[in-house]
Amino acid sequence: MTYLLTSLFLTVCLIFLPHFMSGPYYVHVFIITMMNIILTSSLRLISLSGQISLAHGGMMTIGAYTSALLVMRLGLSTWYAMLIAGLFVALVACLTGFPFMRLKGIYFSIVTVFFSEMVVLITQQWESLTGGSGGIYNIPAPGAIVVTGLFNIDFLSKIHFYYFALFLMIASLLILYAIEKSRIGFILKGIKQTDSLAESIGINTIGFKVLAYSTGCFFAGIVGAFYSHYISAMCPDTFGFFYTINILVYMTVGGIEVFAGPILGAFVLTILPEITRVLKEFMPFIFAAVLIAVIFFLPEGLAGLFSRLIAFIKKIIRIKNA
Repeated sequence: MTYLLTSLFLTVCLIFLPHFMSGPYYVHVFIITMMNIILTSSLRLISLSGQISLAHGGMMTIGAYTSALLVMRLGLSTWYAMLIAGLFVALVACLTGFPFMRLKGIYFSIVTVFFSEMVVLITQQWESLTGGSGGIYNIPAPGAIVVTGLFNIDFLSKIHFYYFALFLMIASLLILYAIEKSRIGFILKGIKQTDSLAESIGINTIGFKVLAYSTGCFFAGIVGAFYSHYISAMCPDTFGFFYTINILVYMTVGGIEVFAGPILGAFVLTILPEITRVLKEFMPFIFAAVLIAVIFFLPEGLAGLFSRLIAFIKKIIRIKNA
């Protein structure tokens, strides 16, 4: 009940937040933050099966280019293009997932890195389709949403993109939470604990791992498509290797064991560079220091800090009442 009330309170705060911001730049920062929250949470879904994927950057690139090309070359509606882009990325993940999932641990992660780099190379070399290293520009914004007498969302303002990103984030988190709490989620956690035991009772471990991988990549594709129409430009190396590593750091720092962990990690580590802008060139070192500190002193992540504080407060209250 407390978790639900907290979620509702934060949602209401996010709805009214743009009206209290001093400029469009801060709106942009929160749009990027919400994108990172979706990406980190979808990456955690894959990790529930015991596999750490480093292909999110490549999947976002595929989603971004697919949506942009469908709109610019075929004249498709942006809304259909974004959905098709997400489904196409999920299909690519499914086709590559079956051979990839034969590998485990670090070997799976290495293969997904190679896949992402291959995507970058293809987009750089296929100039006739992707524009090569120069990328694609003047990507159209999403089509206007008009309800006569109520509102007209034409996506000419960052605030319109903010509410679109907020909708995507809430919808994605609800779906991911429902999956985790469903039978599929429990099976994935069982596979993570011991896949050999899961196989012995008739569970198709490869199939469930591929399902988690494809679903997580679907959200990466949707976010990539959203980004291309939001920024209106796309280059092959926009979502490179280090971008994916950042997502992994967000998940680790926030706490991989609880659903709120990646949300908290993505929020804190996306906002942190803006707060410490004067130290921008040292940000990789700051990220590394935060990651090391969490691993050594807070292995359950930032999400575990709240449970520790609550336990500490309860302990103090018990001592006072004794």
